[in-house]
Amino acid sequence: MPKILLVEDNEMNRDMLSRRLARNGFEVVVAVNGQEGVDLALAQQPDLILMDMSLPILDGWEATRRVKADPATAAIPVIALTAHAMAQDREEALAAGCDDFDTKPVELPRLMGKINALLGLGG
Repeated sequence: MPKILLVEDNEMNRDMLSRRLARNGFEVVVAVNGQEGVDLALAQQPDLILMDMSLPILDGWEATRRVKADPATAAIPVIALTAHAMAQDREEALAAGCDDFDTKPVELPRLMGKINALLGLGG
């Protein structure tokens, strides 16, 4: 069962997304801020990280840079999740090391397509 680290500070978004991911066959590990996300990425070695960009303590851009800078976690794909849908936001997320980008509110079929593509899963 692939493991996804969900880094999301909004409780409603976190609960909804983690339940939907679990229903789709993923083990979900949750972090509520960027620093916890970096720590859990190292400790849990997830198959993929869903990273909210607007996070307390350490924002998603900096958290992603730290994950990608550490050889132990550098290969983990990161999908940026953000309410900022401007082209510049996408470029900033990719520049920080994110492998893909998705906007909120999350459309699960679209997000699942990106997750499956990055994990090399069918569907």
